[in-house]
Amino acid sequence: MSLKSSFTCIGLVGKPGATDLQETLNRLIDILSRHNVQIHLSEDCAEQTQTAYPCTLVPRDDIGLKTNLVIVIGGDGSLLHAARNVVKHQVPLLGVNRGRLGFLTDIAPDELETRIPEILKGHYLEEARSMLDIRVIREGQIVSTGMALNDIVLYSGDIAQMIEFEVFINEQFVYRQRSDGLITTTPTGSTAYALSGGGPIIHPGIPALALVPMHPHTLSSRPIVVQEDSHIRLRVTDNNTHSPKISCDGQIKLDTQPFDEIHITKLPESLRLIHPKDHDYFAMLRTKLGWGQR
Repeated sequence: MSLKSSFTCIGLVGKPGATDLQETLNRLIDILSRHNVQIHLSEDCAEQTQTAYPCTLVPRDDIGLKTNLVIVIGGDGSLLHAARNVVKHQVPLLGVNRGRLGFLTDIAPDELETRIPEILKGHYLEEARSMLDIRVIREGQIVSTGMALNDIVLYSGDIAQMIEFEVFINEQFVYRQRSDGLITTTPTGSTAYALSGGGPIIHPGIPALALVPMHPHTLSSRPIVVQEDSHIRLRVTDNNTHSPKISCDGQIKLDTQPFDEIHITKLPESLRLIHPKDHDYFAMLRTKLGWGQR
């Protein structure tokens, strides 16, 4: 007997060529086919499916145009990429973990047959995750833009060498710093790169951002936590012997020059992230970070 889903059109994306993607995709499509939903499949994953169920092939960048749920198969990196594609469409994301840690991808492959039907019937938790918007200004003109769910990182680039930059928060001067760079992180990204840099873990329900220096020359330079609607402005000084780089979620790379200004603000839209009904943030941290293990 077919079941009616609370989602009528579902998008599926994954990392092409990833181990076990084909097996997981086929199982997902089989489950979804029993719930009378339309399936939009990312074109770059089409060759990794073996199903008679009709799927509409769409470019990965368009996966959020006509769907009302997107399921991501892979690790956190796959979900980060999908988040930038769908946030403007306000389509919720659900992650099936085929990566390593999986802070954002909740469902294990062996849970598909139990978790997915429950979510399709409306038994899930949804939360809003803040994202960052970045603009690089050069001589008064916008030369590059980007967005990030985890973090925006100003770093030295390919050379292991310190860079110098100035930091302003809401147009108040904070400091001039020499370091390997600076991580501006959301609560979501606080368990990613910023954590390895000594930054705090920020609960996703707290409206905050953290600025985490990377190996600062001055040992008193510490992470700073500010309100999420703060305007962060970084200024690349002319004391750099090479051009620093910018990374958005470790996936988008932007170049800078001396005197460039980097403006970081909260994206107006928030990412809609879906979890199973029994999702527990602190249980996830205990599992992923190995807290309390003997």
